[in-house]
Amino acid sequence: MFYLFRLFYSFLPLHNPIGFGGADFIEIAIALLLVAATLAWQKWAAGANMLASRTIWCMLLLAAMPVALRLLLLRTSPIPSALGADDFSYLLLGDTLAHFRLTNPAHPMHQFFETLFILQEPSYSSIYPLGPGLALAFGQLVFRQPWAGIALSTAAFTSLCYWMLRAWTRPGWALLGGALAVIQFGPLSHWMNTYWGGALAAAAGCLVFGSMPRLRDRWRARDAVLLGVGLAIHVLTRPFESIFLGISVILFFAPAIFKREQVRPLLRAAAIAALMVLPALGLMLLHDKQVTGSWATLPYALCRYQYGVPCTFTLQSNPVPHRPLTREQQTSYEIQSFVHGEGTDTLASFLRRLAGRVRFYRFFFLPPLYLALPAFFWSLREARFRFVLLIVLIFFVGTTIYPYFYAHYVAGATCLFILVTVVSLENLSRLTIANHLVGPDAVRVILFLCGAHFFFWYGVQLASNQQFSQDLEPYETWDEVNHGDPDGRIGVNTQLAQVPGKLLVFVRYWPRHAVTEWVYNGADIDRQRVVFARDLGAADNEKLRSYYPDRTAWLLEPDARPPKLSPYQQIETSEPLTIPAPPSETKPSTKRPTLRFEEVK
Repeated sequence: MFYLFRLFYSFLPLHNPIGFGGADFIEIAIALLLVAATLAWQKWAAGANMLASRTIWCMLLLAAMPVALRLLLLRTSPIPSALGADDFSYLLLGDTLAHFRLTNPAHPMHQFFETLFILQEPSYSSIYPLGPGLALAFGQLVFRQPWAGIALSTAAFTSLCYWMLRAWTRPGWALLGGALAVIQFGPLSHWMNTYWGGALAAAAGCLVFGSMPRLRDRWRARDAVLLGVGLAIHVLTRPFESIFLGISVILFFAPAIFKREQVRPLLRAAAIAALMVLPALGLMLLHDKQVTGSWATLPYALCRYQYGVPCTFTLQSNPVPHRPLTREQQTSYEIQSFVHGEGTDTLASFLRRLAGRVRFYRFFFLPPLYLALPAFFWSLREARFRFVLLIVLIFFVGTTIYPYFYAHYVAGATCLFILVTVVSLENLSRLTIANHLVGPDAVRVILFLCGAHFFFWYGVQLASNQQFSQDLEPYETWDEVNHGDPDGRIGVNTQLAQVPGKLLVFVRYWPRHAVTEWVYNGADIDRQRVVFARDLGAADNEKLRSYYPDRTAWLLEPDARPPKLSPYQQIETSEPLTIPAPPSETKPSTKRPTLRFEEVK
């Protein structure tokens, strides 16, 4: 696709002998792909069926594909930079765990480091559960890059998705499902290009939903262990949604309770799975104790008590902050309170929000697949697929009691969405019209469109012409790949890297600053080369400068365009010192990250 796009550009404007333009070449390319796909289908299908039965090789291939495809994009789309408060909070969690501790001591000058979604007292910590942080810490310790943990989580998910599908359908369809997972949740996905960790919870769901049918068929200890590991990872990653995952397990095995010969193996499997989950519960409780001082208080809940964010469930009233808020924290609190709404839920407001959530599930399905999804209802004659639909509905309805929605909230059920897709395609392949089998052709067309969709947008990202890819970004729905330097953070960090010595950077927001925070530090603030702090005024700032006598003070004004960095002591008396700009600058991305939009009632 890279060379194809280069070819298009080489013929613009129209100075070639045959008079072809870009649209002509695109038509020819699509025609060639259609012909090639038609000619190669039979051989590809035969080869895929042979490969699909080799579980280990398929898992390795599906694990390698998303990582390899994303690494190929590094030239035009480098390792993602943290952009928002969520990213920074997760990175703090990973850095804390990489220091082999569950939290950090409260900093004596913590008032300078107040920011969103990070606790300052009684300890300095992220508010999020341990699971995503463990992945980031692994990447930081082993590869010296936290994002490596995100990439490996995605690899684990796409690999385990195939393994899960093997328990529900035939090998060839399972391999197809794994390939669809790579396309939908691989190199272009929000999960792989931020630090929020959706793929880890999705991998945990694969372990749970893949082990249950195997366990019911054979009652092997190995499958009970995998079930418990999946539940444990999900508990550490998405504690609230783990309630729905636990309900899924109970409902799946409920019929076995009424079969006398299955009660004993069921109890044995339950005991083994519980032994796997108990360490995770113990670690979560210990984390609570270390961070909040209470075994039963989650960091998330303490942040809500102290700062009023994150907001409460819609069945509860809006929280009330119990400590002074910065202007940015106050703005965040007001926004989240508005999204929550006054008072508690009514049936009408719940149903409106439930209907509004449907559009977000586009994240899990490529558009051509919607043509096949109705065929899933043919499978509802089987109890196991009625179970799948019930669990999807439980996740869908259960997460609606929270005012916001992001795809990683229901990541544990992602493999079920892939299963629904695969079963729909399998059912469609049997479609007969007027005694003619037309289903296989319909499936081929849908899969070709899915492949064309992915390779087109992947080719756009891979193209060397960044202007072209940035112009197309508004039309690339539900993908999120980083480009350029949208808010100037990379440029600021590049400039700071050119200044020798240890630095203290005061962040001064302008009066109409948005919620976006620029104050972020790692787990060990005092040992960082660059420390970011809030500008609290000249008198208070001198206290922090006295605390860091060996650091050169600078002032950062992120609301300037581009963000302005100046020596702190010269701000009032002379012109700011000009810092060299980064060697190369790209146009800031105009793409709006769809998945980061907050849902407003």
